Amino acid sequence: MNMKIGVNGSGLVQKGSVQAITDDVVMAEQQGFEHYWLAEHPTGGLDALTTLALVGARTSHIELGTAVVPTFPRHPMTLAGQALTVADAVGKRLTLGIGLSHEPMMDQLGLSFEKPIRHLTEYLKILTPLLRTGEVDFKGELLSCTGKLFQKPKTSVSVLVAALGPQALAVAGKWADGTTLAWVGSKTVAEHIVPRLSAAAAENDRPTPRVVATLPVCVTDQPDVVRASIARRLSLYGSLPSYKEMFRREGVSGPSDVAIIGARDEVSDRIAALFEAGITDFAPSEYCLNAGERAATRDLLIELIKQEAG
Repeated sequence: MNMKIGVNGSGLVQKGSVQAITDDVVMAEQQGFEHYWLAEHPTGGLDALTTLALVGARTSHIELGTAVVPTFPRHPMTLAGQALTVADAVGKRLTLGIGLSHEPMMDQLGLSFEKPIRHLTEYLKILTPLLRTGEVDFKGELLSCTGKLFQKPKTSVSVLVAALGPQALAVAGKWADGTTLAWVGSKTVAEHIVPRLSAAAAENDRPTPRVVATLPVCVTDQPDVVRASIARRLSLYGSLPSYKEMFRREGVSGPSDVAIIGARDEVSDRIAALFEAGITDFAPSEYCLNAGERAATRDLLIELIKQEAG
């Protein structure tokens, strides 16, 4: 089993600083983690791509990714220019994860969430050629762009799409390099995500798609306490329609049920189950309530990396 393990540091986007994120990525690279991901929160927080450009100056080989940049607030040509700027700074290490976000977040910004699948398709039809060649000529129903960037791309930028529903997975399989997942359990990965995504990629002569999964992880002897904290603090995710459908498919009631929380062996087994279900990469969000849990969780992740390397 090829277990590629990274870190999702998106919690620091909300509460941390550029320096704190940089320090965390530097440590992750030294500890052997393969990738590090940041979310772009549409209603506030640090800018993920700008932060990753700065992080790149302090690191040498760890992959740097967004999971994800919302599409509605930013025209694809604008995003292409920003992503290629970051790629110029960090090289081939950048992976651009994009996603629709959620209607309540767009409502806060006064933006329409009209025809999200058409929006996503047209967005990718503009973004991907710009990232490949620096040029595009496309006129759609919702988005249009004709023009070229000042410079042709110097390096390739892989694009992942946050996709959960059948239509979004079909779009991701056809137009992107894979998907980045949040709040999706192993049953749903195996029975829903991987089959639909892989079929769409195969139908369009695309390479085998990448599946990057993120879930809260904590090695603890107080699993009920940690789960209660997740249920209380992250209840919003349980109310969003796209995630609610994933919980329904998994046969659980909410975020705390898919979080990987428990003793060391239990956590290790559940991470392995995700890879057996078909993910290619795991980027855990370390959700711990004290220093001891943080140390135990990071220690397990490092051990899994060493086992894979050995």
